[in-house]
Amino acid sequence: MITLRTASTLSLTAALLALGCKNTPSPSGAASPAAGSTSQAPVFTPSAAPPSSMGSVSGVVNFTGAVPQRVHIDMTMDPGCAFGADNMSEPYVIDKGHVANVYVYVKSGAQETSASPGTVPVLLDQKDCKYTPHVIAIQQGASVSFHNSDSTMHNIHVVPTNPGNKTVDFSEAPQSPAQTATFNTEETMIAVRCNNHPWMNAFINVAPNPYFAVTGPDGSFTIHGLPPGHYTLAAVHEKMGEQDIDFSISGGTTTHTNFTFTAPGK
Repeated sequence: MITLRTASTLSLTAALLALGCKNTPSPSGAASPAAGSTSQAPVFTPSAAPPSSMGSVSGVVNFTGAVPQRVHIDMTMDPGCAFGADNMSEPYVIDKGHVANVYVYVKSGAQETSASPGTVPVLLDQKDCKYTPHVIAIQQGASVSFHNSDSTMHNIHVVPTNPGNKTVDFSEAPQSPAQTATFNTEETMIAVRCNNHPWMNAFINVAPNPYFAVTGPDGSFTIHGLPPGHYTLAAVHEKMGEQDIDFSISGGTTTHTNFTFTAPGK
């Protein structure tokens, strides 16, 4: 398409010169990367590839070995939590060999996109004295809305390691209006804590593009809308680290690829 666009531009310029027009400005170039972006990849305009050529990548995150057992959390330090629903540890949520709460994203190969991160914040709720969902993902420039659905006071303490993302630390009274925070820089597994309840934790992932997902209870993921090309797909788990797999997309197809994790030290 770049060749066709260039040819059209040259034809138009030649026609204008033939009519005696001078100093005609050249057509505008591709959009510049968004302010604050750290990517050096060329800009990808979504319309550059026809919808029929867009593909998908899907798969499952598996686990092999002895499954770490989830632990019941003692919440008696706060009566507002103790009489609620049972709370289990969430670092390893594994069912039938499939891993939940894994952040999967296109790590490289995706050119920088002008796609909007969206204007509706992603909700991270505090309910039954735990963060729900445990792992979320947003595109850089998007916001997270923190809400307290409990009957007790909570604290939201977000601790990024990338200086492009700001630390968040505030309290929320029961059923108070949600508060939001924006994250502008790519980062994986940003820790979210509650200073009032030490067992409460969650993770925010900030993707450099709109190509990401978080696995559910069955460990599956699907990422749509990828132009033809070669990519690196990353799967990130809060305890088991990161795995990368290379894959390719050809016109309108779905590529299937799986990840397999083992517990640390195995």
